[in-house]
Amino acid sequence: MTMEYSVEVTGLTKKFGNFIAVDNVNFKIPKGEIFGLLGPNGAGKTTTIRMLCGVLIPTLGEIKVAGFDVVKNPEKVKKNIGYMSQKFSLYHDLSVEENLQFYAGLYGLDGNRKTKIKELIYSSGLGGHEKNLVRNLSGAWRQRLALACAIVHDPPVLFLDEPTAGVDPISRREFWEMIYSLAGKGVGILATTHYMDEADFCNAIGLMHNAKLIANDTPTSLKSQIGGSLVEIECDQLKEAQKILERIPGIENIALHGALLHILIVNDKTKKIIDAELTKANFHFQSEIVQPNLEDVFLYKVHSVEKISIQNSPQLSEERVDK
Repeated sequence: MTMEYSVEVTGLTKKFGNFIAVDNVNFKIPKGEIFGLLGPNGAGKTTTIRMLCGVLIPTLGEIKVAGFDVVKNPEKVKKNIGYMSQKFSLYHDLSVEENLQFYAGLYGLDGNRKTKIKELIYSSGLGGHEKNLVRNLSGAWRQRLALACAIVHDPPVLFLDEPTAGVDPISRREFWEMIYSLAGKGVGILATTHYMDEADFCNAIGLMHNAKLIANDTPTSLKSQIGGSLVEIECDQLKEAQKILERIPGIENIALHGALLHILIVNDKTKKIIDAELTKANFHFQSEIVQPNLEDVFLYKVHSVEKISIQNSPQLSEERVDK
């Protein structure tokens, strides 16, 4: 039985002169699933999503969205997708209802337009705000309206480009509940984000770094691939502690996580050495082995990719040895 996909991407590459913005990216999104494209700003997420929407033409590779080839049938693709950009694509001098009317007209909705808009206002929790001008709405309410405008024509595929940027945690969670509801109706969804905690809401995750897709799997599977135990350190002198711990054998990676250190170790014996070194240095600290989150996974994958790159480059390897 062939699985139906909302999106199929093969060998996707985009170059701007000598600069490679997206480098040989491959992934598929089954219908009714949420695919999270994660990575820092500049990783290539927005360029990827713009190619999927038919706004940018890829340098190499193939893209199918809702069964249509994006390069050969861009207009058919645009009729079958909803797109919510990083910045709210709303008209601030229009009301909530007028924005929905405008987008409904763009997508050519027929006589059931009024009924559809009423349904969207209700399902988006915008009831009571119909006549409010967009410029007077909070960021969270604008976010809800932007999503409603993106799905006013009931698209089978939805692209969300960092839709929760600058929104408070509670509103972010409420937004994702709306996304779950759409996926439950069979909509295939791609959401880009740099919030690692949002990735747990997705069925599958693609991690982007320096234009490449360095991992693509479920959140649970990615966490199981971290390859060691993760030690969390709370210490009164984090930077000084990090300098000491970086010299200990058996540490795969060490990174600051706000007011904590996260240390990936190859075996549990290394934790005893860590505790002994911090005690010897008279630091006040607490340490425990914790479950990795997706930020830990991302840092581990980036570290692994860079390590392989150094090993495969004789010149870089010699420079690292010299240091």
